[in-house]
Amino acid sequence: MNLSASILLKISLATGLLFPAHAPIQQDTVPVTVVITNLVSPTSTITLNFYNSSESFLKSGKAALHKKIVPQQQNTVQFQVELEPGEWAIALSQDVNDNGKMDRNFLGIPTEPYAFSNNVRPRFKAPDFEECMFVAEGESQTVAIRLEK
Repeated sequence: MNLSASILLKISLATGLLFPAHAPIQQDTVPVTVVITNLVSPTSTITLNFYNSSESFLKSGKAALHKKIVPQQQNTVQFQVELEPGEWAIALSQDVNDNGKMDRNFLGIPTEPYAFSNNVRPRFKAPDFEECMFVAEGESQTVAIRLEK
């Protein structure tokens, strides 16, 4: 290779003319801060289920991520999770009597506090994934959920 070809190759490599830049690299995870307010008990365990599809939403044992948090004498809890980019929904409950399960009445309606992402408050049926869905994307984001009694 002569001197001028060598210089041209170096300039092309340095400026990206020969090998243009590729599309941005896909993120592996997105840091999502979850803030839960209006806790009924400052000490009772909160169980969170993170779902990433409508097919698995609210199905027992089908959560993509399961997390338990114990508030430290606070009425608000904040923590961070790493989620794959995409569509997510959160369902949570607070086990106020600490018996390790969601208590329900004779009709199957929860008697302990529960909530969903987007603060969806269903009246007569469980919510749909689409109602509770948020998109995990970007450098970071916050999902605020208000627990209802």
